[in-house]
Order: sequence, then structure tokens, then C-alpha cells
Amino acid sequence: MSRIAYVNGRYVPHAAARVHIEDRGYQFADGVYEVIAVARGRLVDGGPHLERLERSLGELRIAMPTTRRALEAVIAEVIRRNRVIDGSVYLQMTRGVAPRDHAFPARAQTQLVMTAKRAKPHPAAWPEDGVKVVSLPDIRWARCDIKSVSLLPNVLAKQAAREAGAYEAWMVAADGTVTEGSSSNAWIVTRDGELVTRAAGAAILDGITRRAVIALAREEGLRLVERPFTLAEAKTAREAFVTSTSSFVMPVSQIDDAVVANGKAGSLSRRLRQRYLAHMAAEAGRG
Repeated sequence: MSRIAYVNGRYVPHAAARVHIEDRGYQFADGVYEVIAVARGRLVDGGPHLERLERSLGELRIAMPTTRRALEAVIAEVIRRNRVIDGSVYLQMTRGVAPRDHAFPARAQTQLVMTAKRAKPHPAAWPEDGVKVVSLPDIRWARCDIKSVSLLPNVLAKQAAREAGAYEAWMVAADGTVTEGSSSNAWIVTRDGELVTRAAGAAILDGITRRAVIALAREEGLRLVERPFTLAEAKTAREAFVTSTSSFVMPVSQIDDAVVANGKAGSLSRRLRQRYLAHMAAEAGRG
């Protein structure tokens, strides 16, 4: 099956999709994006993802290129044309095409590209054995709450993780606290059973999966605390895990050279993963 991309009003073969050389996303990373999970052909938490997209656009003063209803129709068509049952859809919007100048162009027209792909299942051992993360200094800008396409520090962090044989990299602020992963949010379970993740703010991206897990934790009656935690605290925690659109809830069993607890996925991490998978199934059954 040949993949189909959407580029500014046209459905084109993925291999033939093109943007202009003076697109500001290419020249300045002047744009935003979203990745939305697809389960059984339907979006998972589509509403919150699109709300975050609109917020990111607003923070950068980029206009929505179309109405929400029209955008949802295009998303559904991209999913249909690519025959994606379980996978993800990727949306990217940039300020537009204009002669290269750092200042905003006077008459910018927002550019929209979209793709969809099928998911590759996680190795069966990961949810039971957990994965390794490595820690790195957080060298990103001060507005990580905007889902910008400017991801070079995240790319370098992810590459460092791969080269270390790790699943993810946790970025550590100057004060020793963990901010988030290169493409995920970070969580720990303390020795006395507190579920801890950093509060949403400019230092992290407020993940949609993060929000869903917070809601599930509250339904479970867990002791949830939104606060910073240090790397040292994480290494001595009872459990650790990451959340994201592609990771769902992924247990962490090793941080750098430190084994977390007994080196296996913790019971709460596994429980929250199952609850989140049930949430995904419920989202897929809506409508």
C-alpha cells in the first residue's frame, strides 16, 4: 500500500509530498505539530490534542489554517486513505512561505501537512521487564510547553539514549530535578507510595497521555502529587515510568547505572498501563 500525505489542500503520494524551500518551518523551525494515536481507526483523545495544537499556535501567533471541523475531516480522510487501524497521525503547521527574514511576514498563510502510519507493537518484554533511561542536562529553551517543531536538543538526547542502549533520555535541570523525557513525560512512585510527576508549566510539555493517566490515577484513588523530583530521588524510587502517545505507560527499570527497585516493571506501573490501554479501547469505541 502506498502512503498518502496531505499538503495544503491536496492528497498526494507520500514520496511526492513537498514543501517550499522558504517555508519558515524549514528555515526557522517556526511551526508546531501534534501526534495523535489511532486505535481501531479512531483518534485517541483527539479533542485534547487539537486543543493543545490550537494553544501552541496561539502562543506563537500562527493562525489556524482552517476550522476545527474541517481539520477533523481531513484527519479522518488521511487515516482512511492510509488504512490505519492502529497507529498515529502527524500534523504540522508552520507560519508559511515568505522571503527569509527573522520577523513575521506581513501576510503569512499557515501551511498544513499531515501523514498517518501504522503502529509497530512494543516488544512484549518491555511492559514486564521495563526499559532503561539515561539522564542528560536539559539544554532546551524556556517554553517547552509549546509543542514546537524546534526539537534539536530532543533529537540529540534521543540519539544519546540510543547510543547508550536506552529507550529514553530524561533531561535534568540545573537544580538537579528531572524535567521530562526527550519525547515523553517522566514519573516515579516513591517508597511510601506517592505517584509523582512534574506539574505542567513552561518547563515541560503537558502531555495528553500524561493528562489521561492523571485522571485514571485519581479514579483509582492513588496519592498523586504534581511536583519536581530529583534524579537522585528517581534512582531510589519504588517505581518509575514514562508516558507518551507512542509509549502509552512504559515502565522504567534502570536509570543510568542504577537499577530501579528489583529491576522489573512495578505493580503500579503495570496497573496504570492496563488502565490506559482500556482507556484507549474506550476512545476507539466512541462515536
